Amino acid sequence: MNTTTTPIAFIANKALDIQDFSLPWKIAAIFFGTLFLTLSSYIEVPMIPVPITMQTFAVMLVGALYGWRLGGITIAAWLMEGALGLPVLAGGAGGAQHFLGATGGYLFAFPVAGMVVGWLAERGWDGQRVWMSFLSMLIGNAICLALGAAWLALLIGVEQAIVAGVLPFIVGGILKSGLGAMTLKLLTRSAETTDAQ
Repeated sequence: MNTTTTPIAFIANKALDIQDFSLPWKIAAIFFGTLFLTLSSYIEVPMIPVPITMQTFAVMLVGALYGWRLGGITIAAWLMEGALGLPVLAGGAGGAQHFLGATGGYLFAFPVAGMVVGWLAERGWDGQRVWMSFLSMLIGNAICLALGAAWLALLIGVEQAIVAGVLPFIVGGILKSGLGAMTLKLLTRSAETTDAQ
């Protein structure tokens, strides 16, 4: 690795294979990924039954930058922190009860969505083509809504789950997918610029 390369540029550089990272770099990436996911959880717009946060933005970005394996591990590690009671979930929440209530389906959907976005990014749906990044993140958000609503339907019924757990989040999902695709483009461009120096 170039000694002048920043950690984000190093991770974002698509010329590097994530599997070639040394173990310390992988551990550091997981740590910073869980920190990023936690910070995104504190950006929240209260809604019933599930708040709108920047979590899905962070989940998709971690998946796209880290690839499906390391991305999935990072997102799962963050969820384990939440299940153990650390204040890393929406609004600083923590505890296993959040995985059993209305938010459970969305939380369990996060690693799946992040891994799908990471898998697509590894196949060229990355920051080089913004519209493909946008589409992959839109797919990831759709997975979160579908799995979250399926779980919610068990608690409050299908119609209510769609009304309360899908419809209010469609516009936000589209906007966060666009923001994620643009952020990914900027990060990969930054990595390319750093490598060229």
